[in-house]
Amino acid sequence: MARVVRIEQTGGPEVMQWVDVDLPDPAPGEVRLRTTAVGLNFIDIYHRRGDYKLPLPAELGSESVGVVEALGPGVTGLAVGDRVATFGPERGAYATHRNLPAEHLSRLPDTVDDASAAALMLKGSTVEFLIERCAKVEAGQTVLVHAAAGGVGQLLVGWLKAIGATVIGTVGSAAKAARAREAGADHVLDRSQADVAARVREITGGTGCPVIFDGVGKATWAQSLDCAARRGLIVSFGSASGPVEGVALGMLAAKGSLFVTRPTLFDYVVTRDERQQVIDRVFAMLASGAISAGIGQTLALTDVAEAHRRLEAGATEGATVLLP
Repeated sequence: MARVVRIEQTGGPEVMQWVDVDLPDPAPGEVRLRTTAVGLNFIDIYHRRGDYKLPLPAELGSESVGVVEALGPGVTGLAVGDRVATFGPERGAYATHRNLPAEHLSRLPDTVDDASAAALMLKGSTVEFLIERCAKVEAGQTVLVHAAAGGVGQLLVGWLKAIGATVIGTVGSAAKAARAREAGADHVLDRSQADVAARVREITGGTGCPVIFDGVGKATWAQSLDCAARRGLIVSFGSASGPVEGVALGMLAAKGSLFVTRPTLFDYVVTRDERQQVIDRVFAMLASGAISAGIGQTLALTDVAEAHRRLEAGATEGATVLLP
């Protein structure tokens, strides 16, 4: 018997309900995983609210760590007792146990604890593909990172610094500025106090930033347009404040022949080899000290609704990990 979170309709955190399910034996190619840690991500909120449509009823959560308890027919390369982790694409991480494809699991090195892995699997993989596969940031570039104190934001900052970029980070309050600086940001701007575009132009000698990472969305879209360098790239990868709508192509021309992309991880990480390359790179960055798990708070998995409320309200710092 497993306990899982399920939603019958979209809406606020209250739509998440714990239900008991009779978990079948793993099917061919699957393993049964006992959950030991779960990473909380804003995409979970998008799914719960209906921003990203799912067939209902639906299960939530993509990023988790656990121990292999059973193997389905045909599974090779894994054994009962192995510590493993996944960043999807299957949902259902909010569960005590679940079955999922063995090919979507990665073994964890002994040097990485469960909570750190849960905080890094999806966020770290996202940062790897955003910087190295999507934007292809180069040493010497000045890059703007919105929400630099958040879980993904801190990883972006540390990774960018490690490859030789100069980082301008924005935060939503003065209280979050210290976290962005600790992550390595060269300049930190409080969006509630500063004229962000004017300060970015000042810092860059009037040219703006060739790459902008924007996970905030609606509230920062105008700033991103005003901060971009001629022929700059705005990577809009999240919509914490609401989705960006009505993008006017003429505005991209007026702001300097800008490029805009709305990328998703699983269009850049498709094969098993690509998945392993990404994970290896994330853990190498962790081992080098360039990034850290950045866990700001841990909550019980049973308190997942409260975790959603805090994340949605901007009341968290760094990564949030849920523990059974």
